[in-house]
Amino acid sequence: MAEGLSGDAYVALSKEYSSMQGVVEQARLYEETVAGIDDAEAMLDDAEMRDYAEEELARLRAALPALEQAMRIALLPRDEADEKSAILEIRPGTGGDEAALFAGDLFRMYQRYAEGRGWKVEILEEAAGEMGGYKELVASIKGQSVFAKMKFESGVHRVQRVPETESQGRIHTSAATVAVLPEAEAIDVTIAEGDLRIDTMRASGAGGQHVNTTDSAVRITHLPTGLVVTSSEKSQHTNRAKAMDVLRARLYDMQRREADEARAAERKGQIGSGDRSERIRTYNFPQGRVSDHRINLTLYKLDEVMAGGLDELIDALMADDQATKLADLDA
Repeated sequence: MAEGLSGDAYVALSKEYSSMQGVVEQARLYEETVAGIDDAEAMLDDAEMRDYAEEELARLRAALPALEQAMRIALLPRDEADEKSAILEIRPGTGGDEAALFAGDLFRMYQRYAEGRGWKVEILEEAAGEMGGYKELVASIKGQSVFAKMKFESGVHRVQRVPETESQGRIHTSAATVAVLPEAEAIDVTIAEGDLRIDTMRASGAGGQHVNTTDSAVRITHLPTGLVVTSSEKSQHTNRAKAMDVLRARLYDMQRREADEARAAERKGQIGSGDRSERIRTYNFPQGRVSDHRINLTLYKLDEVMAGGLDELIDALMADDQATKLADLDA
């Protein structure tokens, strides 16, 4: 550890150094190309080297615009949370039992997407729906740059399909809300012990899955904000740790939102703003299509998407976000 630095300061500087490596590499490639162009231009006066110099000039000049664009992208303001793992929260909206079933479908979709990327998914809290699915689902997704990808999923997801309970074959519209929060570390959020009220309760398990005869469930209330989180696993120690993970994530998300508002950011107009009241996507089962309303993208690949094939949607959202930021720089 560098002399004179606290552990937290060293970790913060290490992360900043790591985040700068991409910029440094792009700058090196750009400078090498510019220097190569200068060298090739200097060789044009040498009759023996002219043919080679002209070929080299053509190659380097053709490569320069892409390098300039890559450099501009590398210099875009970065979201400090992009490299973090994430907390995923899914809750049914309008639609009763069908909405709860859809919440379960969304979780399986994200679970498969995460597994395909080598991320680890762990359910932190769940409440099963009466007909299946979830009344509430909170999970952690751990891996490299999870939030950078998953943050675009925050919002209202709408489904149009014939429910299993529908005898007349009518299409119903239901919805579920998704919130993706960057997983916060102790270095990101300061929580005073005196700001917490911790209650233990009799744990009956998530949706009745297991019954515990001891008071192991934990409910933590953050008194200054009124935020309440619970965890109902069999170990009280594990419950407290998991509940604190969720509480830190929610407080960190709250702080980020307040900072955005202080900078007069128009969150509702931003991709990945995390506005959970905005309808962002529709899954139409009869037509086999999924439409993202933020970027007017429709794919007739619903089965593939529900099986975790989210790359095309998320890549398009990231590209649109990047284009918006570049346009803002040019404005």
